[in-house]
Amino acid sequence: MSLVSMVVSGVLGLALGIALYATRPGNLLGHRVVFGVLGLLVNVVRPIPFVIFLAAVTPLQLAVVGTTVGTNAVTFAIALAAAFAVSRIVEQSLVSVDPGVVEAARAAGASRLGILLGVVVPEGLGPLVLGYTFVFVGIVDMSAQAGLVGGGGLGDYAITYGAQRYDYGIVYVSVATIIVIVQVGQLVGNRIARGVLRR
Repeated sequence: MSLVSMVVSGVLGLALGIALYATRPGNLLGHRVVFGVLGLLVNVVRPIPFVIFLAAVTPLQLAVVGTTVGTNAVTFAIALAAAFAVSRIVEQSLVSVDPGVVEAARAAGASRLGILLGVVVPEGLGPLVLGYTFVFVGIVDMSAQAGLVGGGGLGDYAITYGAQRYDYGIVYVSVATIIVIVQVGQLVGNRIARGVLRR
């Protein structure tokens, strides 16, 4: 659930984040209206608590997945929610890229799309990796909440076999497992980011 959500939200969020960066007024593809619409969409969706977001996207889950319960339905919701968080992280990472690098690429005659994908994204890769690591932690958190709606995963296991049966040993094992997953994800992300930044 977490890995599939991470991949899907990573791709969707990357596309949306690049669009936010590129359409900023005065930027490579600056367009005030498009930037305003995209920014408003992200700002509306991003702060919604995940449990409420699950209820809000029920019609969309039915249309796309065909059900509102189970792992597939919750994976769809997690990926969608996380994509909006990823988009802001991508935008902020790309905004931090030195404008001089962009100007140098422009002076060399590179196309706008070429600058965006060949210069800006690679230059912002280090912060992007750290941002994606942060999102991974959030996705693990959301996947645990999925247990509240029968989404499966560690949250469902902790609630069904632990809390509801008053077997707190299972609850603590679930918590420990989540901590280990998060720590491993953080270590891997930090190592990749260090490698990219040294490049």
